[in-house]
Amino acid sequence: MTTFEERAGLSDLSATADQVRRSVESVIEGKPEVVRLSLTVLLAEGHLLLEDVPGVGKTMLAKALARSIDCSVHRIQFTPDLLPSDITGVSIYDQRRQEFEFKPGAVFAQIVIGDEINRASPKTQSALLESMEERQVTADGATHALPDPFMVIATQNPVEMEGTYPLPEAQRDRFMARVSLGYPSPEAELRMLESHGGHSPLDTLRPVAHAHDILKLIEAVREVHVSDAVRRYAVALTHATRSHPELRLGASPRATLHLLRAAKATAALAGREFVLPDDLQALAVPVLAHRLLPTAQAQLSRRSTEHLVTEIVHVTPVPEPSPQQPRRGR
Repeated sequence: MTTFEERAGLSDLSATADQVRRSVESVIEGKPEVVRLSLTVLLAEGHLLLEDVPGVGKTMLAKALARSIDCSVHRIQFTPDLLPSDITGVSIYDQRRQEFEFKPGAVFAQIVIGDEINRASPKTQSALLESMEERQVTADGATHALPDPFMVIATQNPVEMEGTYPLPEAQRDRFMARVSLGYPSPEAELRMLESHGGHSPLDTLRPVAHAHDILKLIEAVREVHVSDAVRRYAVALTHATRSHPELRLGASPRATLHLLRAAKATAALAGREFVLPDDLQALAVPVLAHRLLPTAQAQLSRRSTEHLVTEIVHVTPVPEPSPQQPRRGR
């Protein structure tokens, strides 16, 4: 029996992914689960939303992941006066050639870091909608393709913080996963003081993989097998959010697709050629919770969407595999 790496033609898949992971972990102390999820989203062709209070390393994580890969990186500092054209680009009239010329904006990069995205107005936030979903920008009737791979890593402060605008539902739904870093443990914070006290570790961080390596890994992730039973389980989880009495907005079909893609990337990183229901269960909260809207009663009861998704995972039965289901194939 051939292994996943042999079948995909990428015997060094795990080695390359581990190099990127170790590179990021050299900067982000004590958060291996967060780093692994970030890498999972990258290989699943998704976008990542980092949400937490200021000062816990959201921007540092985004920069570390970007610098670990030899590709183009642009950083956008979202502010209330930022315009949509600052992100997507603008057409400028060239008097010499007597025609308009498109000047690409900051979104034209392989990894785009959007810092404090919810400090910009909803109009400016929406400038990323087409880019994140269709990987292109349309300006003045012309469509401009974005480079491959393409990933948006956005950071935001909790909506309770002063000077923030809540992300629109359509914008949140385009992020494959949301993760909170949380405060580090005392031991990790002590190590951080030792390694970050004199200089920033980002200054010495060097790329450990190239963009074409990431594209190969993405192709390998696409080949991971998903059985009919696992597909039915993914649909059952998202459908349960749509009929839950404490949710007024459930997960979209895009959420189901993102959940399955992230599960395939998780399986590949684990060296497996197939997805398990356990992969969906582990990813349900980071992939689904940020897309849901609780009812007023749930909010009064302090029932977060994370708690509701966890309950849904516990009560949703795992479908039995079909006896005719083939072991391989997409």
